[in-house]
Amino acid sequence: MTLLSVNLNKIALLRNSRGRDFPNVCDFARKNIDLGVRGITVHPRQDERHITNQDAYDLGAMLAPMKGIEYNIEGYPSDHFLRMVEDIKPDQCTLVPDSPDQLTSDHGWDMKTQFDEVDAICQRLNALGVRSAIFLDPDVEQVQLAAQSAAQRIELYTEQYAAKWGTPMQGAVLEQYRAAATKAQELSLGVNAGHDLDSQNLADFLCIPNVLEVSIGHVLTVECIERGMVSVISDYLAICAAGSQQ
Repeated sequence: MTLLSVNLNKIALLRNSRGRDFPNVCDFARKNIDLGVRGITVHPRQDERHITNQDAYDLGAMLAPMKGIEYNIEGYPSDHFLRMVEDIKPDQCTLVPDSPDQLTSDHGWDMKTQFDEVDAICQRLNALGVRSAIFLDPDVEQVQLAAQSAAQRIELYTEQYAAKWGTPMQGAVLEQYRAAATKAQELSLGVNAGHDLDSQNLADFLCIPNVLEVSIGHVLTVECIERGMVSVISDYLAICAAGSQQ
């Protein structure tokens, strides 16, 4: 079954807009877990505009004793970020090449020019017992280079797929992702995916076999506001379960 990892960044953004601890990020993590979610993701950015460093620590303390719940911290591997990951030791750390002033993640690592940096950090994570994953565009050449590094998984950046879903380009773009995922699996890399996946386009994406994890936050949060959290989480879990049977 593909793991659904719910990204809580937008819950933190709502909290920060009012200046008090409501909604509480840990409370929303518990609500998701109570509904059957088995993965929690946060992306603490350097300016702490949504998830704060303290949120990351608080979630780590809450999730550590919970059996079968995966904690994924993603972000740019600054020295501060890596020290935090070393303190918390989440199940997975996903490295994302975003700059401090970037609104949202919009590209994967360029393993042609950044291989040494990424490889060294992945080695550091693996030595901690933290699974290393790297954000990557659906490019077979990039996947081949990633497989030569210490990265254990890739997370395919899916904005291009989401933008073309429902258009005549959907099939061709999906095949790019299928080719990248297949090559990664052939080279013993696990495959995750995330960015702008939603309850409409996710099922088609999961026709790609053996996607281990999808990280979804922004649209899922909006859908929860529109339709209710119980209904939305149930729908996502059903899609993830069906995808694994393709």
